[in-house]
Amino acid sequence: MPARDAVAWNALIACQVRHGRPAAAAEAFRGMAAAGFAPTAATLCTMLKACTSSRAVRPARQVHALTVLACHGDVIMKTALVDLYMSCGCVEEAERLLIHMERPKDVALCNAVLSGYVENGHFREAFLMLGGNEPNRIALTCALSACSATANLAYGLQVHCKVLRCGFDSETILCNALIDMYAKCGWTAGARVVFDRMSAKNILSWSCMIDGYSRHGHGEEALDLFERMEKAVPTVWPNAITFLAILSACGHSGLVDEGRAKLHLMKSKYAIDPGPEHYACFIDMLGRAGQIDEAWDLYCSLCANLTELSAAICVAMLNACISNIDVVRGNTVAGHLLEVDPQNTRNLVLISNFHAAARQWSVSDESRKVIMNKGLKKEAASSHVSMG
Repeated sequence: MPARDAVAWNALIACQVRHGRPAAAAEAFRGMAAAGFAPTAATLCTMLKACTSSRAVRPARQVHALTVLACHGDVIMKTALVDLYMSCGCVEEAERLLIHMERPKDVALCNAVLSGYVENGHFREAFLMLGGNEPNRIALTCALSACSATANLAYGLQVHCKVLRCGFDSETILCNALIDMYAKCGWTAGARVVFDRMSAKNILSWSCMIDGYSRHGHGEEALDLFERMEKAVPTVWPNAITFLAILSACGHSGLVDEGRAKLHLMKSKYAIDPGPEHYACFIDMLGRAGQIDEAWDLYCSLCANLTELSAAICVAMLNACISNIDVVRGNTVAGHLLEVDPQNTRNLVLISNFHAAARQWSVSDESRKVIMNKGLKKEAASSHVSMG
């Protein structure tokens, strides 16, 4: 362009952000300043989105300072700032912005605060905020996410009633959130009622319901639902998450042959390459069923073919060795796991437990000393992938 104005620079920056290139957006932002153009409100809002997508707190604070200097303090800018700080985990800074706002708080701002509370695990604050406002679709979805995370069935039932009263019970996103909430609260029957009444089911709906059955050991029901999905009209194609849910269901119910068939189906019919999490799930399934030799053969083939061995695969194989008291193979896998992910506390504890189970007391004590010396803290474990 022979001559670039602020609109052209803004268009370039927005394009970079829209296509997930925050570094390129920052470079264009610096180019705009070097060309002598002051950032407009649109420029700063776009740069806040770039910082949000890359979770860049320090550049975000610099952009925040520019908004103050330029007196761009409208509700749209404040909403973008609140969303940014919440996304970066800076909840207190977001709350300070909210407290000092002079304008009335609009729906978009309330939704940004509410989703930020849920994302950062501040569920009490989220529930309190919900109690003081008339919730919309986004707020109700956030509320259901909070109920899922806290397994709060009583509050979840109240939110469901609100969904019905507001006439949102035909909306797929909210129904998916309800299925996930009921499943994580342990009421699969309630989840299935919501699922069966849905007028439009997408792949997330099917995957959430299958995962709900998986969580509670209902492998046969999960398989039956998967087969129904394959025959559904309009056609719904399973994705990698769906197959992870069905493999987990087979594993928790001891359905090894069915799990093996689904892993093969994933590749042969749907052309989906299994990821490390799928192989880890299958190895765990084989280990639970006592089929350690097949698990070991698969593990060895993955070690040979994968450029980078996954920690999840190593953990699954080590668990299989522990449950089948295979000390020799377990020692090999423990060595691989230390190479792949030496700083993970759960892995170190697992290795220590393996050595203790194998009566290798000195090695087990050494592993625990490493944990104490590094000041590491054990994290809560989970065997499921969230569908929400």
